[in-house]
Amino acid sequence: MTKPRLSVNYSAWQLVKKLCDKSEEYGVSVKETISGATLIDAGVKAKGGFLAGKIITEICLGGLGKAEVFTSRYNNLELPSISVYTDHPAIAALGSQFAGWRIRVEDYFAMGSGPARALALKPRELYEKIGYADEADVAVLVLETAKEPSESVITYVSNQCRTAPDRLILILVPTTTVAGSTQISGRVVEEGIHKLTNLGLDPKSIIRACGYAPIAPVHPNFAEAMGRTNDAIIYAGVTCYTVRHDDDNKLRELVDRAPSLASKSYGRPFIEIFKEANYDFYQIDSGLFAPAVLIVTNAKTGSIFKVGEVNVELFRRSIGF
Repeated sequence: MTKPRLSVNYSAWQLVKKLCDKSEEYGVSVKETISGATLIDAGVKAKGGFLAGKIITEICLGGLGKAEVFTSRYNNLELPSISVYTDHPAIAALGSQFAGWRIRVEDYFAMGSGPARALALKPRELYEKIGYADEADVAVLVLETAKEPSESVITYVSNQCRTAPDRLILILVPTTTVAGSTQISGRVVEEGIHKLTNLGLDPKSIIRACGYAPIAPVHPNFAEAMGRTNDAIIYAGVTCYTVRHDDDNKLRELVDRAPSLASKSYGRPFIEIFKEANYDFYQIDSGLFAPAVLIVTNAKTGSIFKVGEVNVELFRRSIGF
């Protein structure tokens, strides 16, 4: 790997400072742990909200993407939504935002996403594909959790990132909150890039990306909230990618398999599939984790491919509306 010209941790650090300086405005609470790490609560006990969800989405993107919250109509259903865009898709989405770090220390578990992954290289094979690793003495990690991490967790993360605890930022975002729902829908572009990469597309060939998805209404039950937030992308997420590819036919074949409807599990609310898998993500067909619609433009030929469809009725079933 070559030395990075872009540092997702340093870029995100600037957003973190803004979040901390305006904590009351963003509805978050900030505290320092015994070891000196900074914990930012965006919904465990703090209020959180759309503003927190928006900036946390941008932090997850390593400061290399932008997010906007707006309202959109899905047939006769109008919901808050989030759009994201980046000119650095591979690094921002796969190198930072992807929830690819399973934090498991003693009885604590959380999914980790964001810039710190590019220091710990979690998972390493993904960083080899995108040819990227960060070099920074600060680490920013977003934890999808409703539980505050212990000092053992902080020590583990800082050691993996080769960063002093007092240079570590952990942002806590429960799935059952508005901030949590917002930042999960803000992963719509990343899910499409991850699916295309798994199908064989070189992620470095993706040169621009944007997309949007509804922000699922919150639910106090974790499993129900997980179902709604996944369905927001699976059944209503729309993405656009610009790639450079030599062969339109091969690109078309690959893109055809990319939307969520290409999965054998497509067609039911995620909560039903989740329950059948005994609430184990890794027992679910990975092909389901994809946007509803992908629009791919080949910058080398000008060809445009659109696949998938928005399925409003299934999303309505998911949220019980």
